Amino acid sequence: MDDKTYKKALRKHLKQKRPLPDHEWTPFRAAEKQYKAKFPPPDLSGVLDLWPRDRDNETHLLKNEPIGNPMAVDTKSIGLNGVKQTWTKAYTIPQIPGLVIIPNYLSHEEQRELIRWSLCNQARQPNETNLDIHYHLPSAGLWNTHVLACNSESDVGSDENCYIVRPKRPTGPEPPVYSPDGPRPLIDNAPLDISHFEDVYSQPKSIPPPSLHLPPTHASKLLYKLRWANIGYYYHWGSKSYDFTKPKTEYPQYVRRICKDVVRSIEWRQLWEGTPAEEWGDYAPDWESWPETYEPDAGIVNFYQPKDTLCGHVDRSEMCATSPLVSISLGNAAIFLIGGNTRSVRPVPIILRSGDIVIMSGPGCRRAYHGVPRILEGTLPDHLRSHEQGGGWDPYEKYMETTRINVNVRQVFPRDFDPLAQGNNS
Repeated sequence: MDDKTYKKALRKHLKQKRPLPDHEWTPFRAAEKQYKAKFPPPDLSGVLDLWPRDRDNETHLLKNEPIGNPMAVDTKSIGLNGVKQTWTKAYTIPQIPGLVIIPNYLSHEEQRELIRWSLCNQARQPNETNLDIHYHLPSAGLWNTHVLACNSESDVGSDENCYIVRPKRPTGPEPPVYSPDGPRPLIDNAPLDISHFEDVYSQPKSIPPPSLHLPPTHASKLLYKLRWANIGYYYHWGSKSYDFTKPKTEYPQYVRRICKDVVRSIEWRQLWEGTPAEEWGDYAPDWESWPETYEPDAGIVNFYQPKDTLCGHVDRSEMCATSPLVSISLGNAAIFLIGGNTRSVRPVPIILRSGDIVIMSGPGCRRAYHGVPRILEGTLPDHLRSHEQGGGWDPYEKYMETTRINVNVRQVFPRDFDPLAQGNNS
């Protein structure tokens, strides 16, 4: 860290240490602040890191890669069924029933294939991204246009204008400038269930206007502003609910197969057998049927750059309130926080690396607060570099050098439930 960067980080640190005038941080928010801080760098001795538990996984860690503590919290290993059981182990954390962590579950080729799919196929129409509101994105997709631009750099006669992405312009009156007095209000929507499905279905879900002053931008530069791409049912970020009036895009079969296979592979009885039914609250224990009834129908691909974070939140927009949520990590490592059903529960910090899978299941864990306060820079594994792949991987390596991709897969409805029919009959 150079002297100028050090002084800037020190000023920010001292400012954050001042007493807060209007509120106190919740334990979850305090943990977010702790692991987000640049100065002083966070102490990882209290962060659960399962990779050092396994010698095969430990050999894949980079030299000088940040390492947490494999014994930071109490964990328990559980069985896996299927072909992956010979080289992978699954872990649970007893204080968070329903949480399953499987380090290095995906093979190197599966990780590369998911990265290709995320960028080439999913981050383009008909799948919405965070950039669609503001730009006329190329029909070939932003990534594919970026690759074309990279390949044309040596072509003297190429026209750079064909790789410029034009911003959209508002068609109505100029929207008012929003200057809130105080903190931004949080949306606290009720969990989705059949009793108020009509309200969610009929709730207006307005489309925000494009930004007013965005300049035309080269596709290769705009790529680093990509933050998410939708999977399946369309998620409306403004209301934190799904917009079932929009057509559901075709679900990617490769992702579906991976998620169904991992759900089938887990010995769920080791998590839930003997658990009193009353602990499931309003939901009947359904874990025994998950290998047959689990059917992903929605999700988000998140694209993180080094300074990006994901604030603590709860996923409660799905009617299937206990079935597994499957989260896949690709690229650079990150610190993941997961707590309880309020922000007053101090979360458990966990290091997640490329190839790891996390599953949140059951009545408590599925609706637990969770977030990502930090991307661990410089942790791209060797198997995602070009010297391991040969030709054609160079653009991926350059992009993934700074990127973490998270494929987050959910089941919104029970199998055979038709939201369009339900909404039209309501």
